[in-house]
Amino acid sequence: MILIAIIIGCLIGALIGMYAPMVSYTYSGYLAIAIIAALDSVFGGIVATLKKNFNLTIFVTGFFGNAILAILLTILGQKLNVDIYLAAIIVFVGRMFTNLAIIRRYYIDIIVKKIENKKNKNKDLDTEKTE
Repeated sequence: MILIAIIIGCLIGALIGMYAPMVSYTYSGYLAIAIIAALDSVFGGIVATLKKNFNLTIFVTGFFGNAILAILLTILGQKLNVDIYLAAIIVFVGRMFTNLAIIRRYYIDIIVKKIENKKNKNKDLDTEKTE
């Protein structure tokens, strides 16, 4: 079910990307930081799903809350003439890498367990043949 939703979301995103107007340079910084914040929420949602404690309300509020906070930090930084958005990028990207590492370890553990189970089955078959 989740895989179908991901595929549909990617297709919709690709279609919107092909037919949407170009984002002006003025707003591209805001959009970039909002996308990074939203991706952080997506990776967090995937980790929560793998840990079996996913909550849609927390995901949606975090998704929009992180994006809005990142945009507000960017606006504040521009008003103060300080690159505050860099702090948000460092935090969000750091969390994205942490979540990606958790996701990677989860799937590597599954693959290693499958390989070990095959080896154990082969050993059991070999011992039965020799007996």
